[in-house]
Amino acid sequence: MVSHTLAALHVPPALTAIAVWVELGGMNARLLTLVPALLMSGAHAAEPAQAPWPVAGQQGLVRYVIVPTAQARDEAAYAQQLALLCEPERTCFVNFYTNSTGAPLGMPLPDAIDHEATAVFRQSVKRGAATLRWACRMQIATETCF
Repeated sequence: MVSHTLAALHVPPALTAIAVWVELGGMNARLLTLVPALLMSGAHAAEPAQAPWPVAGQQGLVRYVIVPTAQARDEAAYAQQLALLCEPERTCFVNFYTNSTGAPLGMPLPDAIDHEATAVFRQSVKRGAATLRWACRMQIATETCF
C-alpha cells in the first residue's frame, strides 16, 4: 500500500521516491524504497539541488551522516539525501545524527553526537528491502522506533 505520493513528500522532480507501508508479522514497519531517476523534462533545471549532508565517517558498510537540526524530522529531506548517498540495487547502511552542540566530527562519534541519533536506513540487496527507522526521541514512528 503506497502511503505517500511524490507530491506529499515534496521531492524535487529530479528524484523519485516511493514510500511503502507494510505490515510484517502483526507489527507495522515502515519501508522506504528509494528509486532515484532523472526526469527528462527541462522543467526542473532551475531548481537548486539540496546540498549533501556532512558524512562524519564510515565504519565497515555503515556511514554516519549529520542531519541539519532544522531538517531532523523532515522525511522528504532524508529521501533526497538517501538518493544522493545510496545507489539503487546496492547495499547501503546509513545512520543519521544531529549535532546540536557543534562537536567536532570524527570516528568514533563523540558522545555528544552519538546521543542525538535521528534515524537509521538499511538497504539490503540480499533481503530486497530498504527500511528507514526513526529514533524514539524523534517521536515519529513510535511503534517501530529504536
